[in-house]
Amino acid sequence: MDAAHVTRFLPAAGHRRMPWKNGGGETVEIAVSPAGAGLDAFDWRLSMATVAVDGPFSTFPGIDRTLAVLTGAGMVLDIAGLGRRTLDPATLPLAFPADRPTTAQLVNGPITDLNLMTRRGRLVHDVTRLRVTVPQALAATSDILVLLCASGHAGVRVGEARIGLAPLDALLIAGRPQTEPACEIAADGTDSAAVIFICRISDGLPG
Repeated sequence: MDAAHVTRFLPAAGHRRMPWKNGGGETVEIAVSPAGAGLDAFDWRLSMATVAVDGPFSTFPGIDRTLAVLTGAGMVLDIAGLGRRTLDPATLPLAFPADRPTTAQLVNGPITDLNLMTRRGRLVHDVTRLRVTVPQALAATSDILVLLCASGHAGVRVGEARIGLAPLDALLIAGRPQTEPACEIAADGTDSAAVIFICRISDGLPG
């Protein structure tokens, strides 16, 4: 990965809309690498999707994914070899292989999910949900850090710069900064709390 430190604001209005790989719905692409890569050629991809009906997920050979529910009552996933898992806005993000046949059953109406995918053997990733009520520092422990504001408003300080995040805005920090922490997150003064998804992506090659 490029070691240069780059910060890029990704406003919600700029996210790219495109059909699911299996044609069953629409996905909103937040970020992808390499830039402009298609569904069969990305190294990593962060997206959101609305699931409005029960049915199968798209399969992605050689890809690992982590899924979290942003809005809605939730869904039950039936993942080949892993059994049934229930996801809702309160459960932890779920990591599983994207090439395992998977079907979704909605609990009570449509949901919106967040989906991070990385190419197995090349990259590894981790997704956590953070409820921010007081300023919190994030360590520079990954090659790429993407923050998605799920609800509320937040301010992110990177060095001397401060970037405001509204719902569904994202911020990408590529390359590990020379100083710690990588950034500091605080709820905006108009909100008592903000919910932020922290997506970390790193080189998964041996050595």
